[in-house]
Amino acid sequence: MDLSLRSCKKLVHLDLKGAPPRIDYLIQLIQLFADLGANGLLIEYEDMFPYEGELKVLQSTTQPPYSREEIASIQDAASKRGLEIIPLVQMFGHLEFVLKHKVFRDLREVDYCLGTLNPHHDRGVRLVKEMLKQVMKLHPKSTNLHIGADEVYMLGLGDESKQWLSAPGRSVHKLFLNHVIKVAKGIQKSVPNLKLIMWDDMLRSMTPETIKESGLVGLVQPMLWDYSPALDVKNTVELMELYKSAGMSQQWVASSFKGSTTVHTCVTSTQRHVDNHLQWLKVVSGLSAGIELQGIALTGWQRYDHLSVLCELMPVSLPSLASCLETLLHGSFTEEVQMKVVKTLGTVEVGDLERSSSKMPSSFVGAKLAELIVKLTSLLESAELRQFQSNMFVRGWFTPYHIQRKTVNPLIAQQIKTQAKMILDDVEIQVQEVKGEMCLLYSVSTVQEWMDQHVTPVLEPLRNLLRDTESVLNEMGFCT
Repeated sequence: MDLSLRSCKKLVHLDLKGAPPRIDYLIQLIQLFADLGANGLLIEYEDMFPYEGELKVLQSTTQPPYSREEIASIQDAASKRGLEIIPLVQMFGHLEFVLKHKVFRDLREVDYCLGTLNPHHDRGVRLVKEMLKQVMKLHPKSTNLHIGADEVYMLGLGDESKQWLSAPGRSVHKLFLNHVIKVAKGIQKSVPNLKLIMWDDMLRSMTPETIKESGLVGLVQPMLWDYSPALDVKNTVELMELYKSAGMSQQWVASSFKGSTTVHTCVTSTQRHVDNHLQWLKVVSGLSAGIELQGIALTGWQRYDHLSVLCELMPVSLPSLASCLETLLHGSFTEEVQMKVVKTLGTVEVGDLERSSSKMPSSFVGAKLAELIVKLTSLLESAELRQFQSNMFVRGWFTPYHIQRKTVNPLIAQQIKTQAKMILDDVEIQVQEVKGEMCLLYSVSTVQEWMDQHVTPVLEPLRNLLRDTESVLNEMGFCT
């Protein structure tokens, strides 16, 4: 059993840039996170933060951001349960929610990449410092701040960067480090006791000497992230040891309990994420004594980035989160651990009837929505629905050729229509159930987005086919 991960900070990541829960549900979730063994929150507001002044344009236009009072209530709920809050504010990459706006377009590294900030503009540095300042002003008790800095795509490809890189001794690595250090020192100057964390991926290809000579050491603690169930233990241990040799002995790691399977996944696989945590346990047990592990962030991405579709909603992922936290606490995912999760939530995997107990129905906050989503997703992925247009009758008697030339067999057209309507009616009943339950936990705009992204693309071809059969039968003089 690994004692390091058991005793260190366990942060649940709240990615609020997609499907932000209604505030009353979010408060309930915070209570549940504490009950499950978490002792901190890593909160990424993005466009759901009530930015002011020039930054007000960053606020979401599809739904109101959390108010200052609501952010205070989040901190109050967390504090009462002993949960530390660490805000996460991006300051280099993944700035799509900022740079998509026309007023900030000239701050992009390259015009066609909405995520990466041009590090040469003083206005860009002032912008991210102001974002950080406003967020921290509403989190006066937070002693840690995550500044992102991951996946800084296209860095070095802008005209100003190319010019900067043309001088001897300069590299993209130094270009990246210069910006991070400039921002970090600015934060350190205004809030001296604030500890800074950053994602590590942009550091991975650097030598210890490059990191050490840059001045980054002592300013920022790296958070190594890997969400794969087949995480490479040996390479990850070596990477953490490399950071230590560069002088960065205080480190964090990040796993995943949802949002890292595919960009459009709707239902979370508990085992996949448990396996990721089992690999992290192996990594930590293989570290040398000189590495000071600060904690682990269990990430729960709601989107891959600001402009991508919604991943699994939180209710569907809570059994996975519970299982992952118990795995960290016990050092394994035994039958005993699984039964502990079942006792708490009623299940270890939403929709897994074999391991769910009829005597202990799922009772966690959002359980009804989770079960409805699993049921609807199963229907949407069924062969009957997805392959309807490929069945013998449609491909044999109701092709565009037949429709265009009005050589349709009315008997078969009627049969296709009846079957399509029956399937659509069945799905629509379940869609309405999901909508009704989802509206209790999420805004109307989130509900509509989820439907448009995950339901409409599957149903629209069938709806079009139904309209075509009705139109053809009408033209042929058959009452529909």
